[in-house]
Amino acid sequence: MKIGIIGAGNIGANLARILVKAGHDVKLANSKGPETLKDIVDGTTIAAVARDEAVKDVEVVILSVPFARNPELAPVLAEVPAGVIVVDTSNYYPMRDGRIAEVDEGKPETVWSSEQIGKPLVKAWNALLSSTLSDGGSESGSASRLAIPIAGDDAAAKSVVSGLVDETGFDAVDAGPLSDSWRFQPGSPAYCTELDAAGVTKALSSADKTRSPRNLELVMQAIMDGSVPFEREAMVASNRKISS
Repeated sequence: MKIGIIGAGNIGANLARILVKAGHDVKLANSKGPETLKDIVDGTTIAAVARDEAVKDVEVVILSVPFARNPELAPVLAEVPAGVIVVDTSNYYPMRDGRIAEVDEGKPETVWSSEQIGKPLVKAWNALLSSTLSDGGSESGSASRLAIPIAGDDAAAKSVVSGLVDETGFDAVDAGPLSDSWRFQPGSPAYCTELDAAGVTKALSSADKTRSPRNLELVMQAIMDGSVPFEREAMVASNRKISS
């Protein structure tokens, strides 16, 4: 499959590495230019390209930029054919992104992003730490396999994304339409808590939209004040405790 990824941070870069190893044709872009991606693409078949090139002649586009920068991609995606699947991996962190009134008032994050970009989106790979993505995947059918939720309004698009999630080492749990994607936004029980498919399903059903923003504040405060180390095991344990 031909895949373009915009955003070369921890999630975007790891997705590029994993998907190219799975046999996909992957192009990777960032906002700074392909020459800045040398350390990521060296020794791989990942093609470092400009953002406009990343969305040409592909079947899937994965957006992995800071949440507040998604609107900047509207002109980049304007000419992308309707059949191309566009995936959003981002999360809204007010301390980084600034306050966005519509999201603060309850609009699901990726619904907002979809409106800003002008494209239907599938939300995936947002509810796991980058270290979980790089180190926590396992073979399909493994008893200890972790799962991640996805959401979207197009069943066929979600099926394709579910297949890609499987290739990155995780089971995909369908969380429903994009309007229900708030169930795995930051601060929810399904967000970065490393659960299996049954656990993710239960976490999605127990999500409380009114609690998640405060839970996120507690999670971030614990990291900022040093009471929770910026390490996978500690962060997962903290997320589970706060969101339970």
